[in-house]
Amino acid sequence: MQGGIPASILRLYRLFAKKASKYLLPASPLILLLLVGPTGYMLLEGFSFFEGLYLTAITITTVGYGDIAPVTLAGRLFTILLIFSGVGYVMYLFSQITETMVEGGLHHIVTKRRMQKKVTKLHDHYIICGFGRIGQEIASILKESNRPFVVIESDESVIEAIDRLGYSELKGDASDDDILLAAGIKQARGLITAVSSDEKNVYITLTARGLNQKLFILARSSGVAGATKKLERAGASRVISPYCIGARRMAQLIVRPTVVDFLDLATQAGDLGLRMEELMVGKQAAYVGKTLMETGVRQKYGIIVVAIKREDMPMIFNPGSETKIMAGDILIVLGESSHISALSETL
Repeated sequence: MQGGIPASILRLYRLFAKKASKYLLPASPLILLLLVGPTGYMLLEGFSFFEGLYLTAITITTVGYGDIAPVTLAGRLFTILLIFSGVGYVMYLFSQITETMVEGGLHHIVTKRRMQKKVTKLHDHYIICGFGRIGQEIASILKESNRPFVVIESDESVIEAIDRLGYSELKGDASDDDILLAAGIKQARGLITAVSSDEKNVYITLTARGLNQKLFILARSSGVAGATKKLERAGASRVISPYCIGARRMAQLIVRPTVVDFLDLATQAGDLGLRMEELMVGKQAAYVGKTLMETGVRQKYGIIVVAIKREDMPMIFNPGSETKIMAGDILIVLGESSHISALSETL
């Protein structure tokens, strides 16, 4: 509740207020009726303006208390005209207002329930905490890569923006155990905490690590001295400072512009149609135990194996043709998107 008012009432009020401009023009005849009616009764019956307004209101709403009634023939004829011109319009206006509030409220409830069911079915997904500029970019890239994710955000206006984008979301504090459990942290593959406050990111990391010891946690750091160490102590798997990365990239564009252009093409599937991707080698893959030359990856798919990440070993950069492929290896490859997709099916 907010200030004693139930959240559901506030939500309906906001919904109606947002659409009020839609009904401002249709409501203008009602305003005209509430001006013409009292004026007519003042001239024909000698009522005061407020008596005329009262009689007009109970007439066009069909309430008709009977405590005030027109006496003269002209006043009664005027009332008949007012009934035929006003009652139908007022009923129509009320029905539209009711429809907006009821349908809007029901739609909101149904959408939320559908979203909650969708979130509970997620598995091996990512949880994005915070939907600021960084969170938005991460969500966009995950969507492009067909990676399932859910966003946790506490700001109501931001929640509406997430809904418009069609992303799965939960409203609440990402450092709250219940919210993280509702987001499926037990089944999640990773969590990204990207809120603007280092303190908040520490709290979220601590909570997430306590709920899932094996979870990969990527935390945002402001770059302030000591922030990275605190996040790592809290349980972050990796800590990233957008400001440091942005500064390095700007420097690299000055020192090695061609290298940066190439990496952009490779990682963002640019005009050349190239993509750099990582592929996991399964235990049943046909390439297990074979050398790179024996696999014929370069000849069959036109793909370059840039590096191999093997568990408990340093990264193998530019592996030679005699390097053997082992189950569990992660191949960092460079090639056309369609060829990479074809190779991934064999692994």
